[in-house]
Amino acid sequence: MNNIDKIRRSVGFIGESDEMIEMLSLVSQVALTDISVLITGESGSGKDMIAQAIHKNSKRKFESLIIVNCAAIPSGIIESELFGHKKGSFTGAIENKKGYFEEADKGSIFLDEIGELPKETQAKLLRVIESGEFIRVGESKSQKTNVRIIAATNRDLKLEVNKDNFRQDLYFRLKTININVPPLRKHLSDINLFIERFGLEFSDQNNIPFKGFSPDAINLMKNYNWPGNIRELKNTVESLLVMNKGERIIPKMVSRQLNLSDTESSNNLVPVNENSDKIERELILKQLLFLRQDINEIKQYLLSNSSDAEFIKTNPALFLPVDKAKTENSSMVNNLEGNDINDAQLRAIKDDAVGEITMTEIEREVIERYLKEFKGNRRKTAKALDISERTLYRKIKEYDLQA
Repeated sequence: MNNIDKIRRSVGFIGESDEMIEMLSLVSQVALTDISVLITGESGSGKDMIAQAIHKNSKRKFESLIIVNCAAIPSGIIESELFGHKKGSFTGAIENKKGYFEEADKGSIFLDEIGELPKETQAKLLRVIESGEFIRVGESKSQKTNVRIIAATNRDLKLEVNKDNFRQDLYFRLKTININVPPLRKHLSDINLFIERFGLEFSDQNNIPFKGFSPDAINLMKNYNWPGNIRELKNTVESLLVMNKGERIIPKMVSRQLNLSDTESSNNLVPVNENSDKIERELILKQLLFLRQDINEIKQYLLSNSSDAEFIKTNPALFLPVDKAKTENSSMVNNLEGNDINDAQLRAIKDDAVGEITMTEIEREVIERYLKEFKGNRRKTAKALDISERTLYRKIKEYDLQA
C-alpha cells in the first residue's frame, strides 16, 4: 500500500475504488523494470496519467519523458519526427534534426494512440524495441538509443491485427505488460473525489466561489454513462461552475448541462421499486441537512460583522452556540479530509425547529443508513459523509451504533 500511495502522490492520482487500486498495484510492479508497457482504455480515461506514473516511479525518473501523439502527426513526416532526418534528405530538411527517440535517450518515450502508426513505421518501431537501433531519414548508418517505450491506444489492437492494420509481431512485443484503464462508468464510486478536485482547482484558478455539488446532483452524475470519461467529467464540472457562479450545483443544472430529459433526471434520482414513503423521507432528510448548512453560512457571515454579531447576541434564541474552533475553521467545510460531521451538517438550527424529528435523530439515521449501505465499512462511510474516520468512530459510539 505504501508503494501505491507513493505512485498516487507522484502524479496527483485520484481514485480509491477497487478498480483503481488494482491498476495502481500493477503500475507499482512494472514501474521499476525497463519492460515495454501497453496501456489500453477508452479515450479520456486517463491513460496519459498512468504513463507519467510509470516514468516518475522508474529508474529513469530523473531523465526526460517524451510524449508523442501519433494521431496528431501526418503520416508523411512521422518517421522524421520519431527518428530524425539528415539535412537535404527531403524538401524542407534544411538541417540535421534529432528525432524523439534520440531526444528520449536514457529516459522514456510515451507513444500515445500507437494504433494510428502507419505499418511501415511500425516495422521500424519494432526494431527499436528489439535492438535499440534506429536510422535517421536520409541516412544509412544506424544509431543506438537507450529508451523505455510506453505505448497507449483506445483501439482493440488484436482486432486491428486481424484487419491487417497493425503488425502482429509488434502487438505481441507490446502486450507483454498490458495495463487497462477502466472507463469512468466502471468506478463511479470515485466520482465524488473527481468532482471535488476539479471543482476546487478550477474555482481557485479562476477566483470562482465553490459551494459544492448537492448529493442529488452527484447521484444524477453517477447515473450518467460518461462516454467521454474523466475528460468529459472535468469539462462538465468546469462548465457548471462557470454557468452557475457562486451557487451550489443542483440536479436541474446538471440535467441542463448534460442535456438530460426530465424523464432521465427523474429516473436517475429516484430508486426503482422503492417504497414511496421511504423515498420521500430520504429527500426530506437531505433537504433538512441543506437547510442547516445554508443557515450556518448566513450565521458565519453575520458573525463577521460587528453590528450583526451584536444582533445575534441580543437574539440568542435564533441560533445555537457554535464552537470557536469550528467558526475559525469554517473555510475548511469543503475539504475532503478532516471535516467534523457537525461542520458538514452544520448545527445552526435549534433541534426543536424541525417538528417531531430532531436534528440529532436525523444525524443518527444518516450515519446508520450509510453504514448499512457500505456493509459496515467505516472508511467508505466516512468518505461518503465527508468526515474523518475519528469523527465517525466518535459518532458511532455516541449513538450506540456498534452493532
